[in-house]
This record gives sequence, C-alpha cells and structure tokens, in this order.
Amino acid sequence: MWTVVYMAQGKEMAEKVRQALEQQGVLVKLKPIGKESKDGDNCFEILVPAAEVEEAHNIIIDIGF
Repeated sequence: MWTVVYMAQGKEMAEKVRQALEQQGVLVKLKPIGKESKDGDNCFEILVPAAEVEEAHNIIIDIGF
C-alpha cells in the first residue's frame, strides 16, 4: 500500500524530494493533485510504500524539506 509522506508545491519541488528519496533507496511515486496547470504549479503528493514511511520521513527531515 502506498502512503503520502509529503505534499510538494510544484513539479520542481516534487522532483527534488523524489530524487533525494530515491538516492537513499526508497521507492517513490508522484501524484499530481487537481487539474494540470501549464506552468507546473500543481501540488503533488509524494507516496512511498507503507513499510518505508518512517525512513522516508527521516530522509525528508534530514534534507530540510
């Protein structure tokens, strides 16, 4: 089961968080929320497998997001 661990404003921020998690070996999915905007300012849910939630939270905190 996939669990939301972070909500990012904009695709650029979502990609930064995804890259940080993937570098630490965490599986990640991005899910846009709402309608796709032309300028990429959508919010994105960052999801990880339920078993990796605690590790993902620790990584997110460590990198300052």
